[in-house]
Formats: sequence, C-alpha cells, structure tokens
Amino acid sequence: MLKGGVEANYLKFLSQEDIEKIHQASMQLLEEVGVKLGDKEALELCEEKGAKVDYEKKLVYFDRDIATRAVESAPSTVTIYSRDESKDNVELGGTKVYLGTGGTALSILNLDRNRVKTTCDDVQKTAKLVDALDNIHFYLIPCYPNEIETKDADVNRFYHAMNNTTKPIMGGVYTIDGCERVIDMATEIAGGKENLKEKPFISFISSVVSPLQYEDNHVKILMRIAEEEIPVATSCAPLSGATAPVTLAGTLAQINAEALAGVIMTQLVNPGAPVLYSTVPTIMDMKTMNCIFGSPEAAMMNAATAQLAQYYDLPLYSTGGITDSKQLDQQAGFEKAMTAILPALSGANFIHEAAGMLDSCMTLSYAQYVIDSEANGYILRTLKGIDVNEETLAVDVISKVGPGGDFLSQKHTTKHMRKELFFPELAARTDYAGWEKAGAKDLWDKAEVKAKDLLENYKPNPIPKEADEKIKEKEPNIKLD
Repeated sequence: MLKGGVEANYLKFLSQEDIEKIHQASMQLLEEVGVKLGDKEALELCEEKGAKVDYEKKLVYFDRDIATRAVESAPSTVTIYSRDESKDNVELGGTKVYLGTGGTALSILNLDRNRVKTTCDDVQKTAKLVDALDNIHFYLIPCYPNEIETKDADVNRFYHAMNNTTKPIMGGVYTIDGCERVIDMATEIAGGKENLKEKPFISFISSVVSPLQYEDNHVKILMRIAEEEIPVATSCAPLSGATAPVTLAGTLAQINAEALAGVIMTQLVNPGAPVLYSTVPTIMDMKTMNCIFGSPEAAMMNAATAQLAQYYDLPLYSTGGITDSKQLDQQAGFEKAMTAILPALSGANFIHEAAGMLDSCMTLSYAQYVIDSEANGYILRTLKGIDVNEETLAVDVISKVGPGGDFLSQKHTTKHMRKELFFPELAARTDYAGWEKAGAKDLWDKAEVKAKDLLENYKPNPIPKEADEKIKEKEPNIKLD
C-alpha cells in the first residue's frame, strides 16, 4: 500500500513567462468575451458584485479585480474526508497527488467480458472495489444507473456510493432537487449540517459547457453547493479543435478562463467556499471527429494545468489514467500510463478517471480497477523519488560486502527493501517457466480473478443503521437489492 498525498513537482511544460502569458490571455477572455450564464439570479448576483452584465445575451464580464479577489478568497487547500479513520482523507492543494475514479460511463465490461448498460448494481460494486483497493484514494461515482429515472438518479448514485465505501466521495448531480436530497442524506449520516461542513465526506461536480458557458441548471446547482460550503469541482472539458482552439496554448488560455469563472462564481456566492480549480482538457481527433482522452496532447495539457493551479495557489481537479481503447489491451496500457504519469509528475492534486475507465470514459471494467490500482502503485513509487542520505548511500554496507559479495543476507537489505521497492501483486515477475507453471495467465485473467474475489468476499463499512433507516424512509425511490 502506498498512500496518496505524495508531494511531486518534477515536470514543467510551461515556463514562468508562459504561465504569465496564459494568465493575461485568460483575463482578456473574461473581461472582453465574457461567460454565458443561463440563470437570471446568477446574472443579478454578478452585477451586484460589480461585474458588467448583458442580460439580453446572458453574458457576464469579469474584470481582473473580481477575478483576483475570488482567487484570494478561495481556499488554497480543500479536504474531502473519509468516514472511516482507517482510510485517509484527501487533502488537496500544493503539489500533493491523489489518484481515483471518475467519468459517467453508460456501459461496463463485466467479468464475462460482455459490454452491458450500467445500473445501480455497478455503482455498488465499483464502490466496493475502490474501498478494497489500496492505491485508489477516492471514489468519484463513475457510472449512470440506466434503469433509474433522472429525478431519482442523484440519490441512488450517492446512496449506493456512501453505503459501499468510506473513502472520500465525489459525483455530478443532475437536478437541483437531487442535489438537495443528496445533501440531506449526507447530513443525516454526518449527524448534522455543521458536522458535514466541518468534515465533508461528499463533494460535487457542476460542469462548464465549453466554450465559456454555464447552463441554467448547472449554475443553479453550483450556487447552491457554494451556499452549503461543500467542496465542488467546476469541471471544464474543452476539445482542442472543436470547442477550443486546436493549439494547446489556446486551449489552455480558454480552460484557464473557464476554471477561474467557476472559482469566481462560488466566491461571489460565498467567499471562502471550498472549490477546486477544475480542468479536463481533451482533443478532437481530426480523422474521426471523436473526443479523444488518451492522447499525448491531453496528458501534456493536464500537466500544464497543474502549473496553472499552483500559480493561483488553488487545489486542482485534474485528469489522468484514461484511454480510448475499448478493452484491456496494449493501447489501454500505454495510454493510461502516459496520461496518468505526466500530471502526477507535475503535482496535480485530484487526478480523477485514473481507475477503471475504458472507451473514452464511456465504459467501465471491474478488472481494470484492479489493474489500475496496481499501476497507480507504480506511479506513487515513482513520485516518492530517490532518498539520498548516509544510510541509503550504504557505503559502509558496500565496504563490508566487498568485491564479488552479495547483499541478500545483509540486515540493510531487509531493513530498506519494503520502503525502497514496490511489490506488485499481478505483474509477472517470475521467469518463463514459473509463469507457465502458474497457469500462463495474462494480466486481464489475473485481474478478473481478484475482482471476482473482492466482489464476493470484501465487506465494506456501510451507512450506520439508524441513519440508513431514516434515509430509506425519506427516500422510498432508492433501489434496493
């Protein structure tokens, strides 16, 4: 097990001059192009707080003073808590790195290797897997329950998440009513609103529609979350070449403006409200016209937005560990590795979609969760770096062993091996004969065996009984087994 929150700041695609140029371009966009807000109440709030508003076009123009004040009032660290003290909180900010789930998939590649529509059962099972797997640090609800009506989707998603993992939880919400009902459920579990505010174990997503637009429902939800002081990500997902310029710098200027607009809105509603600077940069494939997640360009931009978040001293909601492959194959392996390691090396905080996702985040896989937990272990070990001191230089041990000796029997080896080395569970590390003797299974086979075992035998810590009974009484449309 390798804990999240490892400090990492190894990789920089942008110079300080580059960052300043992007900042100035984004300020120009906010001041001169503006952000479209579909909600009259939001427009009135912006005007009241000093922004220029065009009610006919539903545009608001944020000047640099408003943007600066919002960045200064937004917290530089945001913590999403675990309900179980044996599991770590996610303390976001600076260059601390955590890896977890994400997406809103509509399909799942099940253990029979069939692609089927996702249901409430998949929310339960994926939450259980995440709870059991050491190197997945948070649970962002990764799928939509296709059998549930939209009006009840939010409560079903969050209920089954909270009942099957005590790790920090995040999810998008589809209606303002659903948002309210989820907050009520979490309040019941926390033992009151003040307890939930003090140690929020849920968090939300309210998305920007690129370029530079908040739809009516999304801005209403964002404002309500800010009022309640629950952490929120204002996810911005422009596609280079489609909903953003094809140049990476142009996409970064736009996504920076969109992310800052989300920060500004939360702070106009409630100064100090916990908000994440939130980015999901992607590209449009110019051959297929499809949205592409597993590209090197997306990985580079995610690494660059880590630098932008650090420039503003804001916690970052980032993206990594994603692939456009449709199954657990070589393409999935190299795309996931590249898209996760680049933002991680840059110190991105909350790297979502880094577990379980395939098919441009439209399909889940139980086995992929197991594989990605192990892959995240490789990443976390890399981020820990190389510890250089008198003990680790081991000159005295080398001198003792001398030329032609070995280090296997040295106490120094047993003392340091578990700290220095990562021990994967699934990766093949025997010789060929040993691999054949063990059944010649590939990684997909072994991951399915482990996933099946965890789903059958692992027991998560559910919602406390008294709170659970009250929630079920108030929410009769929660689908139960």
